[in-house]
Amino acid sequence: MTQPLTQQERSDAVRAQLIQQGIHHTGAIRVDLSAPELYEIAIRRQEGRIAHGGALVVETGLYTGRSANDKFIVDEPSSRDQVAWGAVNRPFPEEKYEKLRARVTAFLQERELFVQDCLVGATPQYQRRVRMISTQAWQSLFARNLFIQPEENDDKVETPDFTLINAGGFLAVPEMDGTRSEAFILLHLGRREALIAGTGYAGENKKVVFSLMNYLLPRQGVLSMHCSANVGEHEDVAIFFGLSGTGKTTLSTDPRRRMIGDDEHGWSDSGVFNLEGGCYAKVIRLQPKAEPDIWNCTRTFGTVLENVILDPVTRVANLDDQTLTENTRAAYPLESLPRIQASGHAGHPKNVILLTADAFGVMPPVARLTIEQTMYHFLSGYTAKLAGTERGVTEPTATFSACFGEPFMVLDPVVYANLLGQKLLDSQAKCWLINTGWTGGPYGEGFRMPIQETRAIIDQIFDNHLEQVKTRIDPTFGFEVPVEVAKVDPRHLNPRTTWKDPSRYDAQARDLASRFVANFAAKFAERVSARILSGGPKG
Repeated sequence: MTQPLTQQERSDAVRAQLIQQGIHHTGAIRVDLSAPELYEIAIRRQEGRIAHGGALVVETGLYTGRSANDKFIVDEPSSRDQVAWGAVNRPFPEEKYEKLRARVTAFLQERELFVQDCLVGATPQYQRRVRMISTQAWQSLFARNLFIQPEENDDKVETPDFTLINAGGFLAVPEMDGTRSEAFILLHLGRREALIAGTGYAGENKKVVFSLMNYLLPRQGVLSMHCSANVGEHEDVAIFFGLSGTGKTTLSTDPRRRMIGDDEHGWSDSGVFNLEGGCYAKVIRLQPKAEPDIWNCTRTFGTVLENVILDPVTRVANLDDQTLTENTRAAYPLESLPRIQASGHAGHPKNVILLTADAFGVMPPVARLTIEQTMYHFLSGYTAKLAGTERGVTEPTATFSACFGEPFMVLDPVVYANLLGQKLLDSQAKCWLINTGWTGGPYGEGFRMPIQETRAIIDQIFDNHLEQVKTRIDPTFGFEVPVEVAKVDPRHLNPRTTWKDPSRYDAQARDLASRFVANFAAKFAERVSARILSGGPKG
């Protein structure tokens, strides 16, 4: 019987693999430490504090959200012709990357490193081995929480398919390194490697790995999706597309259903599978009655709380305090939730839900979509960027983000949309648009849709009740809107009736429709079929 490797042997094996990657490291390497071990080290190194209930609370410094303008993809021969270059996927010269990489590895050479070898993709056929290397114990715990933990293999250290190096403490010199600022997120698709430095925001780790999978999976016929997913007792799968802050995590955490995952999935010929092994939930103003499962996770050992304020005496987390940021976060493994799909995969979706947080107060709380309308709205990706999700965003701003995740989509968005259209056709899934944003007026005048009503709508979608109700055709967007939904104020179903001045609503609706048309014309009109174009606004 083979003897398990000691920590020193595992460290030596990783060091040898790093040398093969051109990374010569002479300091200590801590490999696959457990949550208690990482807690002890993080506290000893003063990286964080323990909250009442057991969560590890950390501060991420200047960067409390994604720094989208500091992310680049390396312009290199093997991927150059496949990347959809533009305002989102901006090229970074390969020669600059190699020089910056050398500076980063020199910075790391004698520092204590924490290594977590994890998996991304719950379905073995599409799975990749991911190694995250960090200079902070808490970042290693984040990786352990968010990615999939492999089955124990104590006698071997696998070679990773992708290496993520988070060089906390290293600051770029833009004039010398070619970066935009001291922070950078660089993805080298040829090397299957990423460098992150200058920012302490842990969300950059998960999103750079997601970007990699968005490059790899479509080439295998798999639709990679920025969505949450859950499954009911009758094995009815639902997926929720949406940008950060629109309710993906909240609405997929359902007491009647098992969560598959809260943010990143693939849809293959056999069904939906989670790319991750944990959740990264926004927790600002989280209420225990409205979100009991997520709230409990903020009081659980092993959870990492980012930028949450603690009471100085009791160490109880104050989830209403936005002193550091609106974008307070909890990172916890799926196992912390009471109802999960342990395998991480399930069948084809019965319901596909597009979430939007409409800052204009125009969209109804629910609408039934055709396949053409679904593809149009999927490519449009309309929502509002919510405060704190990205650095510098202080209030909701209307935006169009293709595929409800444009910052992470490496290929042409039309590639993902065509895959979605084919999956919908094959599965005959029902499609819905849900507005979790404003009604009664635009942001600043109106009010946000009550979460209880949104949940009631979702429940009745799952119970097939909305297929039986009468609908009206929205005169501006052309989709079907139910005229009556149990437990939902009937006035909310027609947002025009919630405005004090209906003529202002009409003008706002026309304005929003024109924004859809202009966005689509600029990005897609000449590259998609007339069938998809037919799914757009009518008024």
